[in-house]
Amino acid sequence: MPLVAAAVCPHPPLIVPELAGAAAGELDDLRAACDVAVARLHASGARRIVVVGGGESTADLDFPYRGSFGAWGLPLEVQLGRLPDGAVGTDGLPLSLLVGAWLLRRVPPESGPMTWRMATVAADELAEECAAGGARIGADQPWGLLVMGDGSACRGVRAPGYDDPRAQAYDDGVARALADADAEALLGLDPVLSAELKVAGRAPWQVLAGAARAAGGGWRGELHHYSAPYGVAYFVANWERV
Repeated sequence: MPLVAAAVCPHPPLIVPELAGAAAGELDDLRAACDVAVARLHASGARRIVVVGGGESTADLDFPYRGSFGAWGLPLEVQLGRLPDGAVGTDGLPLSLLVGAWLLRRVPPESGPMTWRMATVAADELAEECAAGGARIGADQPWGLLVMGDGSACRGVRAPGYDDPRAQAYDDGVARALADADAEALLGLDPVLSAELKVAGRAPWQVLAGAARAAGGGWRGELHHYSAPYGVAYFVANWERV
């Protein structure tokens, strides 16, 4: 079955209101945009959601999926799916997938039961390998892709990567590619420059590009949100088949 839709979201820990505390309101617009993107993904007709985010290596994870925000100061546990006691699963989700699971739990589907799959992609994975990985994703039912990734972390002197004059142009290019559903532009992102700008989303976005290209047909993009409130660029978008 082909890919029917995709959503792109960032994964800052502060997107969780309880973790942000008094600063939660600063990300209200981002949170609302993510809710819209996930709701549209659920409404696309997909019966399985594949969540892809950055990790230490490229791997498919075992169901069910469990993680905690404890490392970020909040003892909040998130789990997608349940199996009988003693079943093997994935504990300790990386931040990208942990936030993805939190978003999926926050906006449950209205169209009935949904199944999930989670996978990580290494930050240094080559573009062609990311694209090939996206092309290999498949399911025996219509499926959607939730892609988790941040842009540059070099937007200003208070940014985690300090200020880099190349960051604005890089992020603007990503925003255009997501708005236009431009898979080739995403595949053209330079891994070396992306690493220098501390971009967490380059490899996952290229998985999306590979999956969309393999699915064929026309795609329509919509960019819901683009900001860099803490010196890190955040994008929220949907891709849907024309």
